[in-house]
Amino acid sequence: MDTTYEHTHIPITTVSSGEGQEVSIDIYCYCIQFVNICLIGNPTSKSKTWFLVDAGMPHASDTIIQLAEDRFGTMTKPQGIILTHGHFDHVGSIAELLERWDVPVYAHEQEIPYLTGKANYPEGDSTVNGGLISELSPLFPNHGINLGDQVKALQADGTIPGLPDWQWIHTPGHTPGHISLFREKDRSLIAGDAFVTVKQESLYRVLLQTQEISGPPKYATTDWEAAAASVKKLNELRPSLAVTGHGKPMRDEELTNQLTYLAEHFDEVAVPEEGRFVH
Repeated sequence: MDTTYEHTHIPITTVSSGEGQEVSIDIYCYCIQFVNICLIGNPTSKSKTWFLVDAGMPHASDTIIQLAEDRFGTMTKPQGIILTHGHFDHVGSIAELLERWDVPVYAHEQEIPYLTGKANYPEGDSTVNGGLISELSPLFPNHGINLGDQVKALQADGTIPGLPDWQWIHTPGHTPGHISLFREKDRSLIAGDAFVTVKQESLYRVLLQTQEISGPPKYATTDWEAAAASVKKLNELRPSLAVTGHGKPMRDEELTNQLTYLAEHFDEVAVPEEGRFVH
């Protein structure tokens, strides 16, 4: 596998629904409606090995498969699918993808119950302050899915089979088993919904893709103390590039300044004033 990790020359632009961006030579971010998926792998390498991070919205499998074929060729499939967590907008197309690709799915052990049909997430909390998406959130699917024995718990040592340069980091709060991915070599971070780069509660800001680092989506975050600790943990890594579950990628000084501010003022700027899970 090619181990060149140059990304500073690639500009960050707005990523809207149906648009993708190569944010580094082996990290490709693609927006499906209002959520991002990532393809990790260098398409110029001879091996063409790659991983999918998250599985987007429902009914997007054809789009994801075409995207993968365009990038890696028609005869390739991912070595695995890594889930940052199991909310419907991050696993929406996984069943259809697994019908096409017989590959393992990796998730944190605390997320496994939601991925094996044993537990459901709480319904969205419309009482948090923030915007129309918060108000509509109780209508979003909150049921778990059942991937059976295709889903496997990530190894406790932080390693990911087939991705030797990456480590997974437990970043709970948004969900109990939420994880982020980090590569020390170039300080690339795939943060899932531990924090996001758009105010996800506001439909207006989501449609405009107004970029600003924000805490995890308020309407679906169940443990704010853990969420604060997770943001502080990620800030201590001093990432130079962050791809989040919602919003466009961010890097360098802008990322450092905004993420540090969020970590230091989390209770003020991220935690809702009221809501089922605030206290």
